[in-house]
Amino acid sequence: MTTTTDIHYDPYDRAIDADPYPVYRRLRDEAPLYYNEQHEFFAVSRFDDVQRGLVDRETFSSARGAVLEFIKADIEFPPGILIFEDPPQHTTHRGLLSRVFTPKRMNALEPKVREFCARALDPLVGAGRFDFVADLGAQMPMRTIGMLLGIPESDQERARDNADASLRTEPGGQMDVDADNIGQSEFFADYVDWRVDHPSDDLMTDLLQAEFEDETGTTRRLTRDEVLMYVSVLSSAGNETTNRLVGWMGKVLAEHPDQRRELVEDRSLVANTIEELLRFEPPTPHVARYVTQDVELHGETVPAGSAMLCLSGSANRDEDKYPAADRFDIHRPSGQHLTFGYGIHYCLGAALARLEGRVALDEVLTRFPEWDVDWDGARRAPTSTVRGWESLPVTTT
Repeated sequence: MTTTTDIHYDPYDRAIDADPYPVYRRLRDEAPLYYNEQHEFFAVSRFDDVQRGLVDRETFSSARGAVLEFIKADIEFPPGILIFEDPPQHTTHRGLLSRVFTPKRMNALEPKVREFCARALDPLVGAGRFDFVADLGAQMPMRTIGMLLGIPESDQERARDNADASLRTEPGGQMDVDADNIGQSEFFADYVDWRVDHPSDDLMTDLLQAEFEDETGTTRRLTRDEVLMYVSVLSSAGNETTNRLVGWMGKVLAEHPDQRRELVEDRSLVANTIEELLRFEPPTPHVARYVTQDVELHGETVPAGSAMLCLSGSANRDEDKYPAADRFDIHRPSGQHLTFGYGIHYCLGAALARLEGRVALDEVLTRFPEWDVDWDGARRAPTSTVRGWESLPVTTT
């Protein structure tokens, strides 16, 4: 029910964001349908309800965005932002991107991902400390997505920083919504224009050359603006969330040294550990949906036109789905979590994120089997959409 508890949940509250799980637990128990009057949104927190919010696109639409600020702003998005689209447009755009972003192609990147990790970590061996975010999380994903897109290494940091800046907020603040700068796609204009005349073996060239049938039945290629938007979305998604995963890797395994030592001895556990990390500390703790029609939830009516926040971070800790859900356990059977979404909006980059996480953890353990977090230097990243660390320095032995 929405009115029978004094619980307070605010996605912009930095104190709650520091450790949202006690609030999540109370939401699941006391207010499975919650309403925030200040920001005017509903929220669901139980696994089944969050999953429904991600699957039932007829009721819970993505067409007005997957970010609360965007839904409230009621702005029109340019085509190509997959997570902000419903079928048939989404079906067309996702199908096109699926052709150039296959799991097989992503898994073939492992040698290069290991090379990027080695470049980041080898100079730090013997230094006694390194930063999981600045030295690894901000480097390896940037190199990987830059290579995939065909962005020269000399420009990759600028592309990453541009994408990061669009997500940053003041502590406790909301994302600045500017319809003219959604995706910051013009940043990549020079690269796309160059690739038109200088094709190469990269995703940017694939997008420029791909022919497809759009939602109107017309066979065509992507327009320049559509390619720009695709590249911008891929650059942002390929950097930010994997960066946060690497940061959580450093924190959670520092807090569970016995399990970390198991991993040092048995690397076959690494892949399952990444799944548990994704469940336990998801980089994206919630997604928003626009409610298209009145819907009954837990004895209450959510009216059409409402904004609904689907708390995947809470769903991943639902005790009805996961025994001892608040316990981190690298031996937990690898089951379904909602970190990559569910249904038609399931993350296309999931295979790449898993690969990068697995390789990064393996390479860190090889060089630094023991570490402790230097909490005096740790800083959380100020964003309203992605949860994680801006800096996570550790001391090593």
